[in-house]
Amino acid sequence: MADRELTVLFMPESAYGPTNNCIGIGDVLRRRGHRVVFAAEASWKGRLAPLGFEEALVDLAPPPEEGGAEQDAGQFWKDYIAEISPQFRKTTSEQLETVVKPIYEELISGVRYAEPQLRRIIAEVRPDVVVEDNVVLFPALATADAPFVRMLSCNPLEMPGPDVPPPFSGLATGERRAATAFHAEFERTHGAMWADFNAYVQEQGAPALPHMRFMPEGDLNLYLYPEVADYTDRRPLGDGWHRLDSSVRRTGGPAELPDHIAKGEGSLIYFSLGSLGSADVDLMRRVIDVLGGTSHRYIVSKGPRHDEIELPPNMWGEEFLSQTEILPLVDLVITHGGNNTVTESFHFGKPMIVLPLFWDQYDNAQRVQELGFGLRMDAYGFRPDELRAGVESLLGNVGLRRHLDEIGAAIREREGVVRAADLIQSAAR
Repeated sequence: MADRELTVLFMPESAYGPTNNCIGIGDVLRRRGHRVVFAAEASWKGRLAPLGFEEALVDLAPPPEEGGAEQDAGQFWKDYIAEISPQFRKTTSEQLETVVKPIYEELISGVRYAEPQLRRIIAEVRPDVVVEDNVVLFPALATADAPFVRMLSCNPLEMPGPDVPPPFSGLATGERRAATAFHAEFERTHGAMWADFNAYVQEQGAPALPHMRFMPEGDLNLYLYPEVADYTDRRPLGDGWHRLDSSVRRTGGPAELPDHIAKGEGSLIYFSLGSLGSADVDLMRRVIDVLGGTSHRYIVSKGPRHDEIELPPNMWGEEFLSQTEILPLVDLVITHGGNNTVTESFHFGKPMIVLPLFWDQYDNAQRVQELGFGLRMDAYGFRPDELRAGVESLLGNVGLRRHLDEIGAAIREREGVVRAADLIQSAAR
């Protein structure tokens, strides 16, 4: 039990990864006797209270007209990704204009719309500490009369350094000329938007943002990435930063699988393009068609358009799966490379094939490959034989799988959610 009850206000981005990260940490704090409040996006209504949290939800855009259907959690981003998914076929440099910039624009629009709501929530909740897990600053959180904790649950390249690749680039470490060109393109495509947002942030009473960055450092800064894959040898951290090797919330134990998947022949493989990437049904079908001809068994996270996806006999899946219950059971993970799935795969010691689509997924894919923990493949350009050969090579690499088992055991011992809760608790006091 806590020696003094604290009020902790979390505001995660509306995607599942950041929200689940905050849920895991918030659960530790709640069990210690603290009051945990979520200022999550309004589509999460009714999904956080059953977990023991208070809901003080915000709209990031005008609510739907009266009589409209209630949205599922994170539905806005699912619809948005489905709309722009044709852009995922472009290079990372081209995506700066057609994917990354529009996402920042939508996020900033949400900040402006939510600012008055957040100020009212802060006045009513009176938090002892506020935690934001997002890629853009909500000024109301940084100007509250409480310590401000920045949570970074994307790839840590968002913490810049002279000897690391630029975020969103998917470049290998050491590609200095390409990195310089990518930095220049980012400033060209995002410079005016950053300047406008920086002015807005200061108008709301918050300090100026660092140059070309949409989030400042907080009083406490936490980031989510396993030490074994981090960039600290090239970009040492400042004193205010603390790494969480993983952030995996408690679950009810291993998942229950159908008999033909649990007891069949071949290895067991998990395939997920995340709640956003799985909205690209054509890509989902192509991967499923290629894997359906192998001798292995598959668990498939079918995503929001699950009713449009048919699975062959060697596969089983549902719209949503409890990933942390699935991962301990499998031998290999095929993923889009979202930070949540990548860090959880390390947490459970699993090799990966990464099919990146957008944002930091390219950075995670490159890091996994260049360190030898898996393979990076072109999500839209892979050859069927290339994917099948990649599956067999990783399953057959006994040394790698043993090494990842040891890495996973070490990560689990560090209990990232407990460390995060300790640090947040200390910041509040």
